[in-house]
Amino acid sequence: MSSKTIQTHGSARLYITPVDSQQAFITATVTQQTDARQAAEDVYQAVGELLSDRGMATVQERVFGSLSDHDAILNVRAAQLALKGVDPATPVTYLQGNPLWGAGLAGVNLMAVKPARPQDVWVVRDDAGLPCGRGWKRPGATFLLLQNLNGKGQLADEDRNAQADRMFGRANELLRTQNTDYRSVARTWLYIDRILAWYDDFNKVRTAKYGQFGLMPDPSDTNGKSILLPASTGIEGATPAGAAITMDLLSAQISPDSAIEINQMSNRKQKDAFKYGSAFSRGAVIRMPQAMWISLSGTAAIDEAGVTMHIGDFKAQMNDTLDVVEALIAQEGASLGDLCDLTCFVKLPEYVPTYHEVLAERGLEDIAGVPVMADVCRSDLLFEMDGAAVVRRS
Repeated sequence: MSSKTIQTHGSARLYITPVDSQQAFITATVTQQTDARQAAEDVYQAVGELLSDRGMATVQERVFGSLSDHDAILNVRAAQLALKGVDPATPVTYLQGNPLWGAGLAGVNLMAVKPARPQDVWVVRDDAGLPCGRGWKRPGATFLLLQNLNGKGQLADEDRNAQADRMFGRANELLRTQNTDYRSVARTWLYIDRILAWYDDFNKVRTAKYGQFGLMPDPSDTNGKSILLPASTGIEGATPAGAAITMDLLSAQISPDSAIEINQMSNRKQKDAFKYGSAFSRGAVIRMPQAMWISLSGTAAIDEAGVTMHIGDFKAQMNDTLDVVEALIAQEGASLGDLCDLTCFVKLPEYVPTYHEVLAERGLEDIAGVPVMADVCRSDLLFEMDGAAVVRRS
């Protein structure tokens, strides 16, 4: 079992889930309708204090809020972190993820590490010298988490497919500056503006690019035993930069003698996504000496044949999604109570009461996640979730 703790700070509730003595997931969710500035103050006072007290550095930070509140929220973030002696200049991905009541700050998902030595965590910079990610070392392994990557050019009406192609290429080049390449990527988070208008076209771009990178599965491998595709989320998400698509990614370089191991996952309750045109695995499991964590791909109510289930029935879709997630993480001895770092995507406001009802019925009222309003990759999908599950080793 994981050892999650919960703290309340004004309108913010913090969920802290340690992976081991050097790494933790921190989720701060805003629990009530609050002015965006006040919500950001509540969140970042608590986050700054936690990071400072524990000597931890963030290696991924995703902020879900209204685009109209972007400047206000990030200004409060910078001020509150600085007050706690935490560097506010670390990379951050700000995403349009409106809270369930409509506007403001929904919450923040962070991954943080406590380095054994100061040089064991560093900032990754792009060719313009701007911070675009963090790297950190563990015995026998080097991790990279690149953030807020896009392929937006100078033209306002630039083709979306060209942006996606350029984004993947840019990611590969950044990885090369860190002595690796895209084949080391274990997980991606893809936030796609107006996803329903071009998700099929995006999948074609990704498949072609992954083919160039040597990631696409061998068609003869009918059991998916040699999956190299990263786990992934592909969800609605505009950004202040106005890019058609924005990506975070996790890369891992593991030495042959390391005690750390990473494997991509399939799910007996769902068809592998690459078999119906979406190039990602169902999850990635990272096994470490003290714990293992499963990075859960974006998951919705899709059956073994790749068909949407329970069309028009939000409650049935949400319950089916939870069942599918449970089946995936159970392969590694985890349960729904071990979930953390979640983002729960609800399509329409009228489904919000049912969302809370399902969580209560399944004993998940204290689930460590940020709920937001967003379109899923198909018009008939009403709910999706992604995140992680942590199981501590005895």
